[in-house]
Amino acid sequence: MSGLDGLYQELILDHSKHPHGTPMADAEGRTATSHQRNPICGDEIELRVRLHDDGTVRDVTFTGAGCSISQASASMLASLVDDIIDEEGSLPADAARERIEHFREALRSRGTVALDEETFGDAAALSGVSKFTARVKCAMLAWVALEDALARA
Repeated sequence: MSGLDGLYQELILDHSKHPHGTPMADAEGRTATSHQRNPICGDEIELRVRLHDDGTVRDVTFTGAGCSISQASASMLASLVDDIIDEEGSLPADAARERIEHFREALRSRGTVALDEETFGDAAALSGVSKFTARVKCAMLAWVALEDALARA
């Protein structure tokens, strides 16, 4: 295992053990939730997106149970949303959908498309999951939940 692979594994385990974006507190304002389950392995995510009046994302929170990849991915997603909002001041729903689509493309690439660390932050560590097709759905679960919640909002 290369040093980078080891670092990525440590990052995934750290997010799994110490998740960002939890717990889901009482929300003020406009919210939408999505419950997603992976029937193959039993991973579950309940994700809530809170929006400003103009439709931009305020924050993402979740609760869940499952493997370290699904829980780390949800944590990385919540952390990424927080980082984007801190740096850019807002996250339009369309921009969130665009990132979800790029994430999906990379994870379906079987290792041919890597996630950019500047764009995806810690979630770039999940690029290697694309080589293990049985684990792709684990990593995608929270991202699909956010996509669904945005569609419901």
